[in-house]
Amino acid sequence: MGAHHLHPVTPLQIQANMENLDFPLWLRATHLINFVLIGMLLRSGWEMLSSLPRLWWRNDCAPGTEWLRFTRRKLPKEEGVYTSLMDERSLSPLIGLPGRENIGLGRHWHGLSVMLWVLNGFVYVILLFATGLWQRIIPTSWDVIPKAWDSFVIYAGFGVPSIEHFQPYDALQMIGYTFVIFILAPFMIASGIAMAPAIRSRYPWYVKLFGGHQGARSLHFIAMVLMSGFIVMHVSLVFLVHREYNVVHMVFGDVDTARYAQALVIMLATIVAVLVFWIGLSYWTLADRPRAHRLLVPATEIGRKIFLNWMRPRNAEQSTYTDKDISEFHWTNGLPPTEEESPEWIAARENGWDGYTITLADDINGTTKVLTMDDIRKLPQTSYIATHTCMQGWSATSRWTGVRLSDLLAELGPRPEGANYVLVDSYGLAQKMIDNRPREPFYAAFDIETAAEDDSILAYERNGKPLELYLGAPARVRVESNHGYKMVKWVRSIRYVADYADHGDGRGGTREDSALQAFNGRI
Repeated sequence: MGAHHLHPVTPLQIQANMENLDFPLWLRATHLINFVLIGMLLRSGWEMLSSLPRLWWRNDCAPGTEWLRFTRRKLPKEEGVYTSLMDERSLSPLIGLPGRENIGLGRHWHGLSVMLWVLNGFVYVILLFATGLWQRIIPTSWDVIPKAWDSFVIYAGFGVPSIEHFQPYDALQMIGYTFVIFILAPFMIASGIAMAPAIRSRYPWYVKLFGGHQGARSLHFIAMVLMSGFIVMHVSLVFLVHREYNVVHMVFGDVDTARYAQALVIMLATIVAVLVFWIGLSYWTLADRPRAHRLLVPATEIGRKIFLNWMRPRNAEQSTYTDKDISEFHWTNGLPPTEEESPEWIAARENGWDGYTITLADDINGTTKVLTMDDIRKLPQTSYIATHTCMQGWSATSRWTGVRLSDLLAELGPRPEGANYVLVDSYGLAQKMIDNRPREPFYAAFDIETAAEDDSILAYERNGKPLELYLGAPARVRVESNHGYKMVKWVRSIRYVADYADHGDGRGGTREDSALQAFNGRI
């Protein structure tokens, strides 16, 4: 590739200009940290995508309407015969973080990486403006456009603009960096939080700005592709365009090209070390998945406590989603109980739900109350439109009707002292257990505040009709501030408990126990 001089300049001018440049330690450190974190973000994001390797614009995710898919498997048109877990694909630990169908841990790594990436980005931007170095990244004149075009023409012809046009970046780089730092990265954050149930149930208008949950998911994917393309191009140009200057800048922060060989060795060694670190994270996680869960969930809970836990859903009050938004198709996870799994549920189903009961219990004092479906329908009714989201990525919008959990539990009297959680279990079984032991009844626990939310209900109708079998008939839990893995179908009992750690594997639910999801499903 040849160097192109857009304007004549002398070697003394080049050296004088280059010596005035400043590549401080903070700038180099934040770049290295960003490199590490963006790799973790991408790899954990690919792990999440592999759990449902399809993208839609339609919010009901109907079979055959995907605009992009990474699987050859065709979806059946019939509802309730194919679960989203059946669609999951396994990534190699060399690619995904951690790989091997571990979306729960992938989500935790993604959440931790996002928190650290945003923090690093804030530090970078603040220091960029505090030191005045923003002026070499953000264009301050419209002259940058024709100059950027000149650079583009040179690159397109496999040429290289001459060194004097990099102060330290040429016009095309300035436009590119400004777009990535101040437009693309914030858009990735904005579209990412739009997929959080806590945001959607509190501010549905915000999610609708992106075209709904699937619009946000697809736009987030497109932004990821753009970011990946930028990274590949950025790293390539470091080594293809005046690398003797670039490498020294990035390693030592100066312009002494005599140190190029030393800087190159350090840079290549650093890249190899980061690659080993990325892959090592995967194998460390897979070596003891519960250990990784114990470390990652508390770390990511910091972000949930600060930004999400205070948000309470208000679907019954919103007008953003109406009956016109109701989905034509609804995915599911888990299939209805079989005769072997629950003869009681089968018998009640065959008898038109006559004899179906739900037990309310206070495990603190040992009191119980058994309700039939007729009893439950006599309680105050609530109805609202909400979008259900699975942590795998699919969604569906429905009108749910039922009784608030708070009204249901009031049948037991005042909340007993020492009751910190509400635990719901099912007539159905878990799809699988983490250690492959015999499957156990599906359950989920919620803190008292979540159970008391207005949009935490026991639903018995969907879209004005009795609940479908595959969606949890005759009654299922809806907790709109959380992802679907917290919403128990085919409910057997609802009870106050002192501590969820005393039940199951102690993580707060079947999906927490078996798939290592977080107890807090608000994102």
